[in-house]
Amino acid sequence: MHSFGFRANALLTFSLTILALMCAIASISDNLNSPSPTATVQILNVNRFQKKSTGDDEVGFTLDISADLQSLFTWNTKQVFVFLAAEYSTPKNSLNQVSLWDRIIPAREDAKFSTKIKNKYRFIDQGSNLRGRDFNMTLHWHVMPKTGKMFADKLVLPGYRLPESYR
Repeated sequence: MHSFGFRANALLTFSLTILALMCAIASISDNLNSPSPTATVQILNVNRFQKKSTGDDEVGFTLDISADLQSLFTWNTKQVFVFLAAEYSTPKNSLNQVSLWDRIIPAREDAKFSTKIKNKYRFIDQGSNLRGRDFNMTLHWHVMPKTGKMFADKLVLPGYRLPESYR
């Protein structure tokens, strides 16, 4: 006859094996999802475009951000971290990225939104490289699952240009 300790050990081992198997299936099922998020970003106004006393360029925008990120959510999604970055190149650096805005989206119902905001973080370039500069707005997202690995991707929105002169 088996002792109580032996039976408890067998039950605990079986339970943990089933839990690990369920976590693995949840993680694999996320790979079957094919997200198709959409987004648009409009610059409504260039509020400020100036050269700071340190010689750096600084830009302030009013932005209209509309996005539908609902396809990123599955039953295994805990939350989605999304941020908007301005990306451009200069003679010194082939890629510059400046974060302008971010948000944590906790539920699928909040993943379809439209917001008009001033850039949350300052758009500053170390140098005088922004006048007349073409740049892309890139919407990045990180999907944080309840179990499994994090998934990150982005949507590049090209075709933006800064003014030729300071304001």
